[in-house]
Amino acid sequence: MNDSPCRLGLLGGTFDPPHVGHLMLAELAREQLQLDKVLFLPAGQPPHKLHQPVSLPHHRLAMTRLAIAGNPGFALDTTDLDRPPPHYTMTLLPLLRQAYAPCRLWLLLGGDSLRDLPTWHDPGRILRCCRLGVLPRPGAQIQWERLLETLPQLADNVDWLEGPSIALSGTQIRQWAAAGRSLRYLTPPGVIDYIQQQALYRPG
Repeated sequence: MNDSPCRLGLLGGTFDPPHVGHLMLAELAREQLQLDKVLFLPAGQPPHKLHQPVSLPHHRLAMTRLAIAGNPGFALDTTDLDRPPPHYTMTLLPLLRQAYAPCRLWLLLGGDSLRDLPTWHDPGRILRCCRLGVLPRPGAQIQWERLLETLPQLADNVDWLEGPSIALSGTQIRQWAAAGRSLRYLTPPGVIDYIQQQALYRPG
């Protein structure tokens, strides 16, 4: 019997909608970091998107559930959706550490998010709560020396992931959906069906 603590990956986002970029990051991390599960964490109201339209939580939750269906290594966690604002990663992590103790936690990020980490709320506390699993992203140039000047503890807290990465965003998918263009291969079929059934992202 394996008595070692479990290993969990944490993938947060608005998931508006979830897409193949999210799934690819999660699967690469699950394999390379030997994670028992990757938890998909739909965000409540992201502080950096307060002035941007975001689909209602029940839609984003339903799409995320559809996106991860069929992969036993993925699971859904609604902790962030279920709590009051502000929805900072820094205040979410202690809740997850308590809920999943004694599991070890990895926050999964694309290279662009690592680049912007100093702008997050209390990034130093984030690094005290978990390690980072980072997949480089096309076009995300990281000024590593400058990053370490701000967060010197970062060097010992990053596990780099290897594998393909695509420059795809929820914003792009919403724009394509609004234009009536095909979403095939951008997001799982179940998510596409849901977007069409619920008439999400239509202009006006």
